[in-house]
Amino acid sequence: MEPTEPGLRASVADGVATVVIHHPAKRNAMTNAMWLRLPRLLDGLAADPAVRALVLTGSGDTFCAGADIGSLRDSADSAAESQGLSVTAEEALANFPKPTLAAVRGYCVGGGCQLAAACDLRFAAEGASFGITPAKLGIVYPAVSTRRLTALVGPATAKYLLFSAELIGTERALRTGLVDEVLPGDGLDSRVAEFTRVLASRSLLTQSAAKEFAGGPTTPARETHWAAQAHASPDRAEGVAAFLERRQPRFTWTGV
Repeated sequence: MEPTEPGLRASVADGVATVVIHHPAKRNAMTNAMWLRLPRLLDGLAADPAVRALVLTGSGDTFCAGADIGSLRDSADSAAESQGLSVTAEEALANFPKPTLAAVRGYCVGGGCQLAAACDLRFAAEGASFGITPAKLGIVYPAVSTRRLTALVGPATAKYLLFSAELIGTERALRTGLVDEVLPGDGLDSRVAEFTRVLASRSLLTQSAAKEFAGGPTTPARETHWAAQAHASPDRAEGVAAFLERRQPRFTWTGV
């Protein structure tokens, strides 16, 4: 029998780390302990040279129904603590130095949508539902989370989601940029596995620099840093040689 204790489960195979949100009794809602653990878990995976990409998903047929509302019940202070933990976890996921992908089934709501938006990419199974629900609870959604959502889907869709707390389906989520691909329910796992194999085969140097540059303005010091990394790395020479020799490249830069 599968354990019912809430928690985060991590595994690594073929260059891809998989983190599973597991809280089946409450549709994979995130407890404070789970919010607290996620940054430490991500730090360990970021430092592992065997990890070249990361998948975040939920156990069973739900991604994540948000924060465990029980943690918000006691007082305003406990609600603020829970929100602070969720923002720290979101930022740790957004700043993970390797490509990240949320594989979404079922409900992706509240804190679950917050985590999915912090990933680089989102693939969803048909029938998934997305929503951000603080307006149902009288909670101010964090500024950093609001800005990230707005950058992803645009101001109009961000306001629709935040003002109404209504759920949207995969068709609208795809149209507005909240998700990148929608798959038949039985095809999500195979597509995620196929795509992350592609990610793991590419140059992590290219991906990590592109992720940082795409995240916003960079300083001359960071641009110099990446130029030095490119100069010292064997990835460019390997990529050119593989192209000329008509073979798959074997990139070795790990950033660790």
